[in-house]
Amino acid sequence: MALGKTSAQAPVTAPKRSGGRVGKVRFVVLGLLFAGITINYIDRATLSVALPHITDDLGLSDGVGGLLLSAFFWTYAFGQMPGGWLADKVGPRIMLAVASLWWGLATAAMGMARGVASLVGLRALLGLGEAPSFPSSAKVVSRWFPASERSFASATFNNGNAVGGALSIPLVTLVVTGLGWRWAFAIAGGLGVLWALGWWLYYRDPKEHPKLSAAEREYIESGQEKETAEEAAASARIGWRDLFRFRMIWAMMLGFFCVNFVAYFFITWFPTFLVDEYHLDALSFGFLGMIPGIASMLGGWSGGLFSDWLVRRGTERTKARKIPLVGGLLGTSVIALAVISPGVGTALTALSVSYFCSTFAAASVWALPADVAPTAAHVGSIAGIQNTAANIAGILSPLLLGVLKGITHSFMLPLALAGCVALLGAATYAFLLPKVERLKLAE
Repeated sequence: MALGKTSAQAPVTAPKRSGGRVGKVRFVVLGLLFAGITINYIDRATLSVALPHITDDLGLSDGVGGLLLSAFFWTYAFGQMPGGWLADKVGPRIMLAVASLWWGLATAAMGMARGVASLVGLRALLGLGEAPSFPSSAKVVSRWFPASERSFASATFNNGNAVGGALSIPLVTLVVTGLGWRWAFAIAGGLGVLWALGWWLYYRDPKEHPKLSAAEREYIESGQEKETAEEAAASARIGWRDLFRFRMIWAMMLGFFCVNFVAYFFITWFPTFLVDEYHLDALSFGFLGMIPGIASMLGGWSGGLFSDWLVRRGTERTKARKIPLVGGLLGTSVIALAVISPGVGTALTALSVSYFCSTFAAASVWALPADVAPTAAHVGSIAGIQNTAANIAGILSPLLLGVLKGITHSFMLPLALAGCVALLGAATYAFLLPKVERLKLAE
C-alpha cells in the first residue's frame, strides 16, 4: 500500500426534520456523557484539594506531593491509545462502564491508603482507568449525532472537565472539613461507581435503544456519512498502525498538543500567577479565579454551536472545522498579554479571552475523529491517538513553564512561550491539516 490519503466523501447536509420534533434520546445520552466526564474530573481533582490535609496527616514532603499529582498523568497519557482501541473493539457501553467502575474504585481506595507507595500506585491506577473516557465519549457522539450537531455534542461532554474542576473545590473542601480527607475519596469514588451502573443500564447504540423513536433514528442516520460497500471494505483494511501513515493524524496530534499546552496553564500555574503577580487574598482569588473557568465553559459551547452552524448552512466540512480551530488558537495566544497587563482586571480579561478561545477550538478538535475515521470502528482509536499527544502536553507544560518561572523569577517568559505555542497550533491546523475527509490508504 502507498502513503495514506483522504478519500472523496460526499458532503453531508443537515438532516431533515420531518414533522418537527424528532425526539431527545440523543440528548439524554449526551447528558449522561457530560455527567460522566464531570465526575471523572471531580475524582481526579480530589487529591489536589485534599493534599494539604493528607500531607499533614501522613507527614509528606512537597516533593512527594508533586509525585502524587504527576503519577496520574503518566498512566493517563499513555493509556489513551489502548483505551481508544478498546473502545472500538468492545464498544462504548462496555468500555465506559468498566472505565468508570475502575476509576471509581481506585478513587475510593485512596481513602484507605496508609503511605506513599499505596497513594502513588492508586493514583497511577486512577489515570489508567480514566484514560478511555474521552476516546469512548467521542465514539458515542459519532454514533448518536449527525455531523451538523457533532461539534456541539463534543463541546458538551468536553465541558464536563471545566464543570468537574470547578465543583471539586467547594464539594471536596466541604467533605474534608466535615468528615476528613478519607471520606472525600470514598464519596467521590462512589459517584464513579454509581455512574457506571446508570450508564450500563441506560446506554445502547441507536439501532438497539428501546426508547429511540424511528423518527429520531432516521434523523441521526440521515446526517451521517454514507459509503459504498467497496469503500467500506477498503477502509476496513486500515489497521491501527496504518493510522500513523496519514498526515491528518500527525496534524491532529500536534494541533491538540498546542491546545492543551496552553490549557494546562489554567489547571496548574494560574492560581500561583494570580496570587504572585497581584497579591490577592483568599476571598478575592476565590471570586476572581472563577472567571476564566466560566469563560472556558462558554467558549466550548460557542465553538460547538458555531462549527455546527457552518455545517448546517452548507459550508464545506474542512472550512467548518478549520475556521474555529485556527481562529480559536489565534485568540488563545492573547495569554501572552496577561503578564504585561497593568492591573488584575486587564490580566483576567486577557486570560479569560485566551481560555474561551482555547475551548472554542477544542469543540472542533473532538469532532475531527468522527469526521475523518475510515470506518466507525476507527473513531475511538483516532480519538485516543490525538488525546495521547494532548496529555503529553499536560506532562510537559507545567514542568517547562515552572522551570522557566524558576529561572527568570517571572511569568513573562512562560506566558510568552504559551502564546507562541498557541500560534504554532493555529499554523498547524491552517497549513498542515489536510482536507477533512474520510481517511483512505492509496493502493
